Formats: sequence, C-alpha cells, structure tokens
Amino acid sequence: MRYVIPLTPEPQRFSIVLAGRELLLAVRWMDAPEGGWLLDMADAEGVPLVSGIPLVAGCDLLEPYAYLGLGGALLLSGDEPPSPDTLGRGVDLLFEVADHG
Repeated sequence: MRYVIPLTPEPQRFSIVLAGRELLLAVRWMDAPEGGWLLDMADAEGVPLVSGIPLVAGCDLLEPYAYLGLGGALLLSGDEPPSPDTLGRGVDLLFEVADHG
C-alpha cells in the first residue's frame, strides 16, 4: 500500500508517523549544479537518522538505510526528479509498505 506524504514546493519541517514510528522530516531545496530537493530524517526526539537524501526518481530512497528498520520504501511518483516548483504538485513523495493479508 502506498501513502502520499503531503508536501508543497517550499522548505519545510514536520512530524509524521510512518509504519507506526514517529519521525521528523525536513525537506529543503539545494540551488546548485548538482543540487535539488534533499530530505533529512530524525527520530521523534530530534536525533538525526539520515541527512541529505537526494529526492531522485526510480528507486527506494531508504534502501541504503535498511538497517534503520523504517518499515517501508520511500519513492517519488513519476520518472523525473522534482523541480523547485513541482514537489507535491505533480511529483509526490510516497511511503510504501507491504500489504499483509
């Protein structure tokens, strides 16, 4: 099952529960030649888990961090990375968990 993480195309910080775990997410735009949207994740107390995950299409963004046991995959909708104007408006951040049943 896939869940849309609601975003807008602006830097933001918020808490969210994913697979029963409360996390703090921060999304920011890095305006540089190799820049783009970056994601930071922290636990509920604000202890950093991962920083600077590039929001790229076509892969599970959490795969390199499987040891964290976050309980799902983090994906972008579509085939293109989000631009400064399309994050949450045509390009969505999705959390996918396995269906049990």
